[in-house]
Amino acid sequence: MSFKPPGPPYPPTTASLGGLPTKGVDIPISSVFLLLFLVGAISHMTIFVTNYRRNHKFIISGVIFGFCMTRITAQVMRIVWACRPRNVKVALVANIFTAAGVLLLFVTNLLFAQRVFKAMHPRSGWHSIFTYSFTALYVLIVLTLAMLITSVIQSSFTLNSNTKRIDRDILLYGQTFFAVVSFLPIPIVIIGLLMPRRSRLEKFGRGRWRHKIWILLASSAALCLGASFRAGSNYAGGKRPITNPARYQSKACFYIFNYAIEIVVVFLYILVRVDERFWVPNGSKGPGDYTGKGPEVKRDADVETSGDETLARVMHDEETTLDGTNPEDIGEHEKGMESEKGEASMTQLTRNGADNGSGTGKTGD
Repeated sequence: MSFKPPGPPYPPTTASLGGLPTKGVDIPISSVFLLLFLVGAISHMTIFVTNYRRNHKFIISGVIFGFCMTRITAQVMRIVWACRPRNVKVALVANIFTAAGVLLLFVTNLLFAQRVFKAMHPRSGWHSIFTYSFTALYVLIVLTLAMLITSVIQSSFTLNSNTKRIDRDILLYGQTFFAVVSFLPIPIVIIGLLMPRRSRLEKFGRGRWRHKIWILLASSAALCLGASFRAGSNYAGGKRPITNPARYQSKACFYIFNYAIEIVVVFLYILVRVDERFWVPNGSKGPGDYTGKGPEVKRDADVETSGDETLARVMHDEETTLDGTNPEDIGEHEKGMESEKGEASMTQLTRNGADNGSGTGKTGD
C-alpha cells in the first residue's frame, strides 16, 4: 500500500527557487523588503495624488503603487508561511503572489516603450497594426497569467503524474513568455533608434531624450535578468527533490533575482521622476498629439534621416532636431530676435520724434 500525503492541497515534492521559508532567515529579510515596498507604495501614491490634483494625470504611478501592494502581500504571506511551514494553502497563496506581481512592471515598461517608439516614428507608432499588436500582447499576458495561476493551483490538488507534467509544461511556457515580455522594450527602442525617421521627433515630458532611453533600457534589462533567471532555474532544477535543491535555488538567489531587482526599479522610477519624463498629454490618439500639433505633423522628405544618423543624434546630441536646430537655443534665439525688434522699434520712434521736431521747427519759422 503506497503512502498518500495529507491533502488536498498537497505539499510540493520538488525543489523551487527560495525553498521552504524559515523563521531565522526569511522573516528578517521579508520584513526589510516589506518596509521598502511600503515606502515605494506610499511614494508612488503620493506622486499620483499630487499630480492628479494639478490635472497631471499619470496612471502608471497608480499601477506601480498596485505592484508594491502585491509585493507587500507576498512578503506578509511568506512571513506567515515561515511561521506555519506545514500550511499548504498559505504556501500556495504566497507562491501565486510572488509569481504574478512583477507583470505590472513588465506592462509599465511596455507602455514606456510604446511612447518612445511613437515619438520617434509617429506614423508607424500610431498605425493600427502596431496598436492592435500591443493590444493582442496585453490580452495574451492576461490569459497566460490565468493559465499559470490555474496550473499552480491544480498541481497542488492532484497526485496524477500526467496532470503534474502538463502543469509543469504550462509553468515553463508562462515563465518563458514573461521573460520574453520583459525583454521586448529593449528591441522596440533599439529598432526605433535604427529605423530611418521621416518626421521630426515628437519629444514628450521633461528631461533629456537620451536619459529616457537609458532609463527604459536599464530597467528593462534588470527585470529581464530576474525573469530569465527564474525561468532558467525552473528549467534546470524544477525536477530536483525538495530535500536536494540546487545552489541557484538558494534563498539568496530568490531574494536577489526577485525582490532586490524589483525594489531597485521601483525606487529608480521615483528618483528619476518617470511621472514627469514619460508623461504625455491626456487624450493623445495620433501623430502630433505628443507635441500638441495634432494632425499637422506630416511626412517631409527634407527631414528624412538614416538609422545611423538618428541613433547618433539621440544618443550623443539628442537635443538636436532633424533640421539641425537645438531646441534649448530656440528660446534664446527668440529672445534675441525680440530684443532686436525692440531696439529697432525704439530707434524708429526716436527718428520719428526727431523728424516731427524738425518739422515743427520749420513750421514755426
